[in-house]
Amino acid sequence: MKNIFSILKFTLLMVVLLAIIYPLAIYGIAQFAPNQGKGETISVNGKVVGYQKIGQKFDKSNYFWGRPSAVDYNAAGSGGSNKGPSNAEYLAVVQKRIDTFLIVHPYLRKSEIPADMVTASGSGLDPNISPQGALVQIKRVAKERNLSEDKVKALVESKINTPKVMGTPTVNVLELNVALDELSKKGS
Repeated sequence: MKNIFSILKFTLLMVVLLAIIYPLAIYGIAQFAPNQGKGETISVNGKVVGYQKIGQKFDKSNYFWGRPSAVDYNAAGSGGSNKGPSNAEYLAVVQKRIDTFLIVHPYLRKSEIPADMVTASGSGLDPNISPQGALVQIKRVAKERNLSEDKVKALVESKINTPKVMGTPTVNVLELNVALDELSKKGS
C-alpha cells in the first residue's frame, strides 16, 4: 500500500510537471520568438499565402519548383523516405525525378541538375533550394511567364540568402515565387 501511494504521488507530480508546467513554460518562451511562436508567415495583399519555414508544392511550369517532398508537403507529418543511396527503390524514385526534370528542362544535361532538385530533404518540408537549383530553372520560368531571362535571373539573385557566419546560400522558394508574381504583374 505504501508503494502504491508513492507511485500515485509521483504520477500526479509528473502530470502537473509535464502536462501543465512544461507546456506553459514553452508557451512563455515562444512569446519572445518571432510572431510569438506561431510561425513566420508570408502575406500578399494582407492574405497569408504560406509559411517562410515550411516548403510548399509548386509544380506548375510558370513557378520555381522546390525540393521534392517525401511527405507530399504535409506539415502535419514531416519525415524523410528513410531509404539510403544504395536502395534500388530510392534510386528508381530519384531517376524518375531526374527524367521529369529533364523533360521540362530540355536545355540541361543530367550532370547539370543540382542534387536538391531531385532528392527530398530529411523533413520533406524544406522551404529552400540552392541558388543553383533556382538558376537552372530560369529559362523555363522566363519562357512560361514571357519575361526576359535577365530579369528573372536578377530576381533570383536578389533572393539568395547568404548566411552571415556559417552555412550555404539558399533561396526561399515561396518568397521567390511571390516576387515572381509581382514581377509578372509589372510586365516584361
